[in-house]
Amino acid sequence: MDGILAFDREGRYTIWNTGMEKIFGIRKEERLGKHASELCPFFKLVDGTTEKNCYPAVLAGKGVIASDTPYVFPDSGRKISLEGHFSPLRDCVNNVIGGLAIIRDVTARKKSADELRRSEAYLAEAQALSHTGSYAHDVSRENIYLSEEAYRTFGFEPSIGALTYEQVRGRVHPEDVHIFEACSEEVIRGKKRSRSDFRLLLPDGAIKHIHCVSRPAFDSSGEVVEVVGTNVDVTEQYQANAALQRAFEEIKRLKDELYRENLALKEEIDDATMFEEIVGTSEVLRRVLVQVSKVAPADSTVLITGETGTGKELVARAIHRRSQRSSKAFLSVNCAAIPPTLIGSELFGHEKGAFTGATQRRLGRFELADGGTLFLDEVGDLPPETQIALLRVLQEHEFERIGGAQPIGVNVRIIAATNRDLKAAIRAGTFRDDLFYRLNVFPIAVPPLRDRKDDILLLVEYLIERYASKAGKKINHVPRRTLELFKAYDWPGNVRELQNVIERAVILSEGDTFSVDESWLSPDAPRLSVTEGGLARLDPERERKLIEAALTQTRGQIAGPSGAAAKLGIPRSTLETKIRKLGIAKHQFKTASSR
Repeated sequence: MDGILAFDREGRYTIWNTGMEKIFGIRKEERLGKHASELCPFFKLVDGTTEKNCYPAVLAGKGVIASDTPYVFPDSGRKISLEGHFSPLRDCVNNVIGGLAIIRDVTARKKSADELRRSEAYLAEAQALSHTGSYAHDVSRENIYLSEEAYRTFGFEPSIGALTYEQVRGRVHPEDVHIFEACSEEVIRGKKRSRSDFRLLLPDGAIKHIHCVSRPAFDSSGEVVEVVGTNVDVTEQYQANAALQRAFEEIKRLKDELYRENLALKEEIDDATMFEEIVGTSEVLRRVLVQVSKVAPADSTVLITGETGTGKELVARAIHRRSQRSSKAFLSVNCAAIPPTLIGSELFGHEKGAFTGATQRRLGRFELADGGTLFLDEVGDLPPETQIALLRVLQEHEFERIGGAQPIGVNVRIIAATNRDLKAAIRAGTFRDDLFYRLNVFPIAVPPLRDRKDDILLLVEYLIERYASKAGKKINHVPRRTLELFKAYDWPGNVRELQNVIERAVILSEGDTFSVDESWLSPDAPRLSVTEGGLARLDPERERKLIEAALTQTRGQIAGPSGAAAKLGIPRSTLETKIRKLGIAKHQFKTASSR
């Protein structure tokens, strides 16, 4: 209910209705005859910075309208908003005798308006942040509404006023106009929600990607009267997705390129290392390499025979790299370098407490090489009990750890090598014939260097370059006399001896000319030659004397091209094992040499 009040020319209330009582909580008996300035805020209007009193204006015959005028109750501090319409009150001769006002409490309306403005501000801000514009148009497309963000999305300034459908349509990319129009048609004719994606082509040439969602608005009869929806500017997402797709394509390209490079590198590495140190073009060597290429993918057991230093392990590695197991482990075990009491544990592992010193379980080489290749070098030196265990693995593909009772299945390719005559060992009763036939499925005999005279020059060139690079030297010249010496020498230590001689000569060479001490290659030069069967064929006393002689000549040096192992033509690890086994005090040779 609106409040109604009247006042005379002196400003005293003459009317105070029930509506005024409800607004101010004051009964009319308490206000009639009282001066209006004591209560009513409209007698002091605020317009900008100027305070105005409506009383003189009304008495001067003017009407006054005041809206959203605040009033604070003095007792509670509660604040309300009032709206007043003031007009002069005249007598029968048109003289102003006072004023009349209609007062209305607009607090709720003002609050709703404030909330609406706040909501609209929030909506506008949300649309701006999300690049989402709202729109609506009737079925004839004559009346169009666009939110401020929709204006900006289509490249218009909101201040230009209402837009026509043709203006909006004109900003759609020519190739996507049919999509733009089909969306509205689907909503109007199909009476259902529709989604579409189209592009905008703005006057400056910029292209925007829009995702549109439209839905119908119905009248009481169920007919579509309006299409409303949103246009989301998804240009950033489109560009990000396009960039991501390009990145994926680039990653795929790089991955494919890397794969091809890896394949090429693998082939290059294979070419460089598969036959590393098996360099040459001699017919006997070619036959060996053909055998390697044929047996590698067959997964058969291979027995490689040949003198010490001919490169049997290199042949074994080449077979592994060319096999289907190339991605798995290749493990090598020198059977002659491990004491007979420990070889079983080395190959098959042991359980905790299996023997003195077995403080924890240990996996053997067979388990570690599962799925790959196990190379048993100097297999002819295996003790009898280990030969039996190896035969079981070859036959049944399983074994037991030392101290264990549980069979362990294993899938390992065996490649064995020896410089001994295993048939002679069979006749002597030191090697099992059944094991020999299991190992000798595909035999490969590596020729000694003396049978590969045509390869010596290639080997010399290859090894000089290899060791010169390692030593940081550049050697460009090899005297003819040196090459003749290399070809004339019989190389009892085979390629390993050739390696040692060239490495030693590279270290000692001055300038860019390769030089070698002729005494090293003299047929009657003193050498610590070992019989064809190696040290293992000698009795312990002769073996001791030969090792001590080598240590004396090298002043206790074991490793290196001038060390005792090189002179004896055996691996350093093998020599170390034999020194420990025979109880030779190798340090005394260093002490003796320093006196």
